[in-house]
Amino acid sequence: MVIDHKAHPWHGITPLLDKKDEVRAFIEIVPTDTVKYEVDKTSGYLSLDRPQKFSNIVPSLYGFIPQTLCGPKMAELANAVLARYNVEGDGDPLDICVLTEKDVTHGDIIVKARPIGGLRLLDHYQSDDKIIAVLENDALYGEMKDISELPKEISRRLIHYFTTYKDIPGENTKRMEFVGLYDAATAWDVIRRSMEDYQNYLKENE
Repeated sequence: MVIDHKAHPWHGITPLLDKKDEVRAFIEIVPTDTVKYEVDKTSGYLSLDRPQKFSNIVPSLYGFIPQTLCGPKMAELANAVLARYNVEGDGDPLDICVLTEKDVTHGDIIVKARPIGGLRLLDHYQSDDKIIAVLENDALYGEMKDISELPKEISRRLIHYFTTYKDIPGENTKRMEFVGLYDAATAWDVIRRSMEDYQNYLKENE
C-alpha cells in the first residue's frame, strides 16, 4: 500500500520554477485573517501564532519562499548596505508578500509569483526582508516586472503595515525599522543568498 505524505512547506517544496522569473510561495496569511498563522518548523502544519490584537490588516497574501533561510549570507548583504557589522539573519525562511486583485479566502496554499522587489527591514538587529511579488497571471498586477511599476500607494501601504504591526499602542518603542525599497534584481540576489543560507543550514545540521 502506498501512503502519500504532505510535503513539508519549508523543506519539501521546490522554490524555483521553469520560468526563470518566478518562485513558489507558501501562503500562511491572507488579508481577511483576524489571527496570525505561522508554519510550525518541526511538523510543517499551519499553527496559530497569535490573535491580531489591533486593527492592522496584512495588505497582501503573506508567507515565505520554501528552502530559504535568513542567515549569514543575508546578514552580510544587510551589513554591507548599512555599513554595519552587527546585523544578523532572523533564522526564519524568507518572507514574501504576493499582490493580487483576487480575494483569496485562506492560507495553507502554494502560489506561483514573480518577485518585483522588496522591503529591507530590521527587527532590532536582525535582518527581516520582505520580498514583494505579484501573482502569476493576475489581471491587475500580473504584468509587472519591477517595483518601479507598482503604484506608490501600494508600496506605502506595505511599508506602513510592516513597520507598525509589531508595535504596542501606548508604547514609544518602535520594533521594526524600514531601511529602504529595492528592485527586482536585488530581490533575486536576496533570494539566492537565502537559498545558500538554507543549504548551509542543512549541511551544518546533517
